[in-house]
Amino acid sequence: MISIDPSTQGDRDNYKLLIGSIVPRPIAFVTTLTDEGVLNGSPFSYFSIVSSSPPMISISVQRKQGVRKDTSRNAIQKGELVVHIVDESNVVQVNETAANLPPHQSEIELAGLTPVQSEKVSVPGILESKIRMECVLEHAFELGGTPDTPGTDLLIGRIVRFHISEELIENGRIDALKLAPISRMAGNYYSKLGELFEMERPL
Repeated sequence: MISIDPSTQGDRDNYKLLIGSIVPRPIAFVTTLTDEGVLNGSPFSYFSIVSSSPPMISISVQRKQGVRKDTSRNAIQKGELVVHIVDESNVVQVNETAANLPPHQSEIELAGLTPVQSEKVSVPGILESKIRMECVLEHAFELGGTPDTPGTDLLIGRIVRFHISEELIENGRIDALKLAPISRMAGNYYSKLGELFEMERPL
């Protein structure tokens, strides 16, 4: 067993250990609006559930040299975002949105995705997603980096509307095989759902 002190190595080395260890990671495709009304979209794999009462999710958006990315800046300014689950049917298009575009250009247009109007927030979602969640920004935390230059924006979104393809729902639960989610691995690798097994929890 190798013992590593993260404070003795660089951020990139710690990053490699994290993304290689914490796998597979679900991918959130997040849409936000600029002040000028441009619809931005980007995928994030630092993504998880925070709470079910009320339903809340977290997305960690890493900064570039202390500068906020479009997603966190837009979400904080507007107080709204839409989060989509990436699946086998849309992962190729979603991957195209990871391109480094200026804020006035829409990744949604670049990838040929179809905007769809939301019900509770002003930010549109995308039609190609089997699951999307309209969110209001509950909290935004600056984390990491230095006191003067944070390294991360942790966004907590409270879900105000679920949109789920009808074929996924069975007895109030989502059929994971029909969802066919895609997960993030390290490097350029991704993962499909793989084998499922069932195990009862102890009483």
